[in-house]
Amino acid sequence: MSYIIYFGITILILVFVHEFGHFIAAKMSGMRVDIFAIGFGKRLFGWNKLTGFTTGDLPKDFDGNGNTDYRLCLLPIGGYVKIAGMIDESFDTEFAEKEPKPDEFRSKPTYKKIFVISAGVIMNLLLTIAIFTGLNYYQGKQIVKSTEVGYIIEGSQADQFGFHKGDLIKEVNGKKVESWEELIRVVFIDNMGKDVSFAIERNGAPLEISVDAAVAAPPDAQSFFLPLGETIPLISQVMDDSPAKEAGLKPGDEIISLNGVDIEVTKQAIEIIRDNQQVEMPMVLLRDEDTLRTAVTPGVDGMIGIALYDYYSGEIATVDYGFFESVKLSFVAIAENSILTLSMIKRVFTGDVEFGRTFGGPIKIAKFAADSADRGIASFLSFLAMLSFSLAILNILPLPVLDGGHLIIILIEGAIKRELPVKIKIAIQNAGFIILLMLMVFILYNDIITL
Repeated sequence: MSYIIYFGITILILVFVHEFGHFIAAKMSGMRVDIFAIGFGKRLFGWNKLTGFTTGDLPKDFDGNGNTDYRLCLLPIGGYVKIAGMIDESFDTEFAEKEPKPDEFRSKPTYKKIFVISAGVIMNLLLTIAIFTGLNYYQGKQIVKSTEVGYIIEGSQADQFGFHKGDLIKEVNGKKVESWEELIRVVFIDNMGKDVSFAIERNGAPLEISVDAAVAAPPDAQSFFLPLGETIPLISQVMDDSPAKEAGLKPGDEIISLNGVDIEVTKQAIEIIRDNQQVEMPMVLLRDEDTLRTAVTPGVDGMIGIALYDYYSGEIATVDYGFFESVKLSFVAIAENSILTLSMIKRVFTGDVEFGRTFGGPIKIAKFAADSADRGIASFLSFLAMLSFSLAILNILPLPVLDGGHLIIILIEGAIKRELPVKIKIAIQNAGFIILLMLMVFILYNDIITL
């Protein structure tokens, strides 16, 4: 249920911000906006000046007389703004048989069309900048003052390359690193696409480990092959009517051992739970400095009804920033993530990185939204900012149906000084819609098999 709630909140904010950009830009450009919709498909309810609040679809012959119908639709996977005189996701072509009106999209100069079609992406970028600026200014930046490698899962990439728990990373490709954030930046930004050499200290002795560039992946908890040291596995959420609830587990509990195995990272606990369906397992917890003993029995699905995360318990330094420095740092973060995102897209197409490790659909978004919210409002806002940025990058790609595809058509029409035939535009929209639908199905499939 928490996945559904936070997914709904996340999508509502991002879609509203994006579509509001198109909406306000169209209004500023003197264009008539017939519909402002959150979601696709059947109109559930909405409001406009002529009818007031109504449920269900409006009559087919309804004429808004220039008044926008604000509506919520059945499929909550996006949204759209229907601008008069524009062929878009609604596939409305009735206007094409009539003379252009002054308040229609097709009657406006190219620069206004470009402004309107780019406004959604601009609003997503502004939201990203606003959130990053706010987090930098009010919270500062928390820096993990450690480059110590944590618990190594047997068979993991870190294990295969020869890393051991407790290794101290001193340098990356000859550059000294003193914090985990600096380590990630040097590996994924400064040395993107390059082989990486780690100078480490193990038991007081120097050692060098080389990693092939093909292994590099986005710097997040799911894909960075090196685990951070000094972490403890904490329970962030306990589901009602679950084996964990029956066993007395509570959010904030630290798992010390499970089924006789000392637990150092959440992945250990997850694997033990999955491998012991309907088997009662002893569990040792730490709660407010008290050691508790209980037992839990996973269900037939190999779950006990908890959400887990690895909490860093080591030294954290906080750096405070002024307002203008906070703004500057937000632009720096966007620039770095732009380079990283475009590089990852390229590497997916070249086959260097698996598609499922780079792209996520509604299931992964829901999971990451709920997990980030469990860690606090700052974590959720940071996730929201990154997702807003990703949405901006995705939408500006020159693909049919997306804003980037519309932009290409506008630029072509501006260059040839006339509109493309309606049949061609409809064909492009249909092709783009089919491609997008197939991509969504593929991403959803990847979400399911990679969870």
